[in-house]
Amino acid sequence: MEQSGTSTLLQGAVRDLATSVASALRGGGHGTVAGEAVAAGAGDGLVVAAARVLGADLMLPHVLFRTPPAPEELAVFRQAVEAHPPRADAAPTVRWSHWAMRRTLGRLTSPLDEPHMGGEDPADAEPDATWLDDAPWQTLAHQLSVLAALAVPGEDCAVARAARRRPVDVARGFVRAVRRRDWGQAAGAGRWLTLLDGVPATLGLEAGLDFVDLMGGSDPRVALQVRAARLFGTETLVGRP
Repeated sequence: MEQSGTSTLLQGAVRDLATSVASALRGGGHGTVAGEAVAAGAGDGLVVAAARVLGADLMLPHVLFRTPPAPEELAVFRQAVEAHPPRADAAPTVRWSHWAMRRTLGRLTSPLDEPHMGGEDPADAEPDATWLDDAPWQTLAHQLSVLAALAVPGEDCAVARAARRRPVDVARGFVRAVRRRDWGQAAGAGRWLTLLDGVPATLGLEAGLDFVDLMGGSDPRVALQVRAARLFGTETLVGRP
């Protein structure tokens, strides 16, 4: 019962953070993107764990709009990166999620536009992504949706390159997720599709995202993904490539 209660609390904390991030995306990245929970949460294990679950997307408004995070936000995000490194037997998606968080932390703390990646620290190296090369399209779409935090304009990494090589398969995964009413996967795949060339025009991505938002937008993590996807299709981002 205690474990179940902790899980429920964590899910609620993740929803709260996702709601605040989605709101910040609508507002152009101004203010404290993760709300009062993060501003007061330095050292709070539940908030740090929730930040870890949300991953690099916790700082997405600041990355997209190039607005500085509040010190409290950055402290919680740094804690989430440093307190929960992937284990030796961690799944590839866990390794990539951690890498994305480290990369985002570098972006936000570097005095330059480019993050300090590829240096001497082995943790800065990209994880292996060859497992995506021959993955069935269903698996590819699912894994990319899990790693939707890597779908950012101008991002170049092995996962993004794998997505760019298979736009039709990602589109098939989007359609499959919609048909299965898996709004989380559909929103994640849709976010990737807004950044890919070669997406079939017959897909009707914009209308599809509207439908995903209508049906699944009450889930703040779905709302976050859809809002990000819509931003990627506009010219409103600061420094858009």
